[in-house]
Amino acid sequence: MKDSQTSLVEIDRLRIGVFIHLDLGWTEHPFPFNSFKLRSLEQIQALRDLGLQRVRYSPERSDVQPLPEALAEPAAGDDAGQADQPTAQSAAAKSVGESGDVSNGRRGKRELLLAQQANLERCERQFGDASRSYRGLVQMLRAQPEQAVGEASTLIASMVEEMTGEREVAIRLLSEKAGEESALHALNVTVLSVLLGRACGYDTESLRQIGLGALLHDIGKLELPDRLRWADEGTAGGPAERRLFQQHVEHGVRLVRPLGLPPIAEEIILQHHEHADGSGYPAGLFGESIGLGARVVSLVNQYDNLCNPANPAQALTPHDALAIMFARQRGRYDATTMAVFIRMMGVYPPGSVVQLNDERFALSVAVNPMRPLKPRVVVYDPEVPTEEALILDLEDSPTLGVQRALKPLQLPRAVFDYLSPRKRMCYFFERSREPQEGSAAA
Repeated sequence: MKDSQTSLVEIDRLRIGVFIHLDLGWTEHPFPFNSFKLRSLEQIQALRDLGLQRVRYSPERSDVQPLPEALAEPAAGDDAGQADQPTAQSAAAKSVGESGDVSNGRRGKRELLLAQQANLERCERQFGDASRSYRGLVQMLRAQPEQAVGEASTLIASMVEEMTGEREVAIRLLSEKAGEESALHALNVTVLSVLLGRACGYDTESLRQIGLGALLHDIGKLELPDRLRWADEGTAGGPAERRLFQQHVEHGVRLVRPLGLPPIAEEIILQHHEHADGSGYPAGLFGESIGLGARVVSLVNQYDNLCNPANPAQALTPHDALAIMFARQRGRYDATTMAVFIRMMGVYPPGSVVQLNDERFALSVAVNPMRPLKPRVVVYDPEVPTEEALILDLEDSPTLGVQRALKPLQLPRAVFDYLSPRKRMCYFFERSREPQEGSAAA
């Protein structure tokens, strides 16, 4: 986002509501961004602590204009007749050894960046391990079915243990390179189904069974011809091919029935395409005749199919997928489960491109189901390298929020390249960080 005009203004003329630009390196100041609207007196004091005499500001993006010169209070030690003022860069460099608070702020920002990078790497490593485990159990399902189900149960038990407990869990968007594409749909549905079951209040044993059923819900596609194995409802072709595709449900039940799966898990494999209005298959069940676990997985399965269809050209943004499910397909799903799912994912699920109420563009990368209206976002800032962009938790910024969702193609090219909206949504979970005290909202 480019300003048509900026002007220099003395620090002592700044007030809350002025939009400023810092001509400093990313590590030379404690603020999350180089350009932001002043929202507190503490931020103005932090600018003084940097040793800055003046900064650039944008009249068009400011809520108010700077104080008139006559009303500005000169900083202590200012000499009215002083001709030579230090540059912002030299003043900031000088302040490094003089201002402990600012130095701590910069160090804290660097530590936060390293922590967020490590957290993402950990999530992607766990997702990669899970995707390899899924591929292995699929390969052994026919030759060693009992061992395959045992490994699947172990995988789900460990995931459920991580997702439950006292601490909150966030839904995290991963990079498109995470894991293996063949496991993407199964793991997306598993992670979101367990989190949805948790949000619905199901006990730990039910969550394990929901997770196992979600992981194996499409296992019957192994019996389909190659041309249909990676298909979905939208790419299955004519009526004959659609009927053949729909048989993956019976194939799945036939594969796992001899293995003695827990009842909820087997019911999910059988009913994950049933709809509350009777329009589903294979039995055309209505409402409460569909099992609770199947109500969860059928809804999540549809969400992921809309975001990650077999034909990528048909993909919807997470925001649009939720909107369509609620506006056009609501009758297909259990009303209570749908309400909990929308509350859990938030209005702007991870992967949504948004514009904030200060006009900046951002990408939603994580949402805490307990606070879904305040996602964590990466904000476009051309003065900060993409790999160093901090994730901003809107929960820590009371006055900052999302103004609207956008389609990726609506972004200016530079913003699109910076935020890199995902073509395929890959979800995992992470423990929510504890709120940090004293964080400055820029």
